[in-house]
Amino acid sequence: MGKLEGIIKAEIIRLAKREVRKIAVPLTRDVRSLRGRVFQLRKTVSIVERLAASQQRALAKEKVPLEASQEEVKAARFSPRLMRSLRKHLGITQKELAILAGVTVGAVHQWETGKFKPRGEKKKVIVALRKLGRRDVAKILEERGKEKEERPPAPKGKRARKARRK
Repeated sequence: MGKLEGIIKAEIIRLAKREVRKIAVPLTRDVRSLRGRVFQLRKTVSIVERLAASQQRALAKEKVPLEASQEEVKAARFSPRLMRSLRKHLGITQKELAILAGVTVGAVHQWETGKFKPRGEKKKVIVALRKLGRRDVAKILEERGKEKEERPPAPKGKRARKARRK
């Protein structure tokens, strides 16, 4: 009887291995193909990430435009309080607003006190500033600062004045 038990046990093991192989072989093929797909997807994602990073760098290099349409400029209202609140909202000083608008600090002060109102191109710049946030304004100021650094400083003193007169 012991021999018969051994034979039956061996046969059961053999049949069980065969059934497991029937199920496992297709699954291993599927796993292998899925691994290949995952590899391809990772490769594609890395390419897309590199492309997105280069696009971000290109966007960062672009200058933020200070433009507004004629309709927006015509519809815009200006008051000393609005001028001051715009400046505070953007987190800039009168000097920085003057740099952005291309005027003197005194002109900005007069806008905020109500003695004068911005006109023409200056009005257009201020309307455009209303659309921007703090980061954009900081970026523009940084660009303007770089432009100033690139220009050589004007010579000062008696010799420079004489040279300018000639």
